[in-house]
Amino acid sequence: MKKGTTKPSEAKMINELKLDLASGQNRTEGYFGVDIAPGDNVDAVVDLTQFPWPIESDSAEDIVCNHYVEHIPHDTLYSYIKKITKESKSFEEFKELMDKFDKDSPSDGLIKFMDEVYRILKPGGKIKVISPYYNSVRCWQDPTHLRAINEASFLYFNKQWLDTNKLDHYNIKSDFDYTYGYDMAVEWANRSEEARNFAIKHYMGVVNDIHVVLTKRNK
Repeated sequence: MKKGTTKPSEAKMINELKLDLASGQNRTEGYFGVDIAPGDNVDAVVDLTQFPWPIESDSAEDIVCNHYVEHIPHDTLYSYIKKITKESKSFEEFKELMDKFDKDSPSDGLIKFMDEVYRILKPGGKIKVISPYYNSVRCWQDPTHLRAINEASFLYFNKQWLDTNKLDHYNIKSDFDYTYGYDMAVEWANRSEEARNFAIKHYMGVVNDIHVVLTKRNK
């Protein structure tokens, strides 16, 4: 079978140290490319909106994910129904699978995505996420973008922060430390740090993309 044409239902469990999630045709050099659409630079075809992924737990050390999280749907119920519709051979089997749906689990797509990343990363493993900055034109120019990402977006994936803010009822499984940086607009890239920090806080269009590195905390 030609590389990159494996159907999700036929995919073997992936066990790779370095993954590029939603790689498209721009797979990062040296990484195993995972994407929903087949192609010469895609090593495994996986729908990342359907959970769990066919990727081994605690298997990856280094993940990159460029310009995907802004596309993640807010509700995963549709994806779940689509998945079990394909898997069901009868209406009775469909009902049985629907009864197994975890009604207490968050249905937001980004929460599901981050919990799945947490599952497949080794302790101390990292994922680098690049996304258009929330107040950049780049954030909203694409009609398929569904959410905006800023510095605070990933606070919810740190258990200490959730506990401190009494938000443990969100039932988020993932626990990451994170750092972030910016891809600045050309006219601001060479300005002083003080000028850049002021502009980021008070002006729009100063940052093109936000770069976030999340590290899986030990359980």
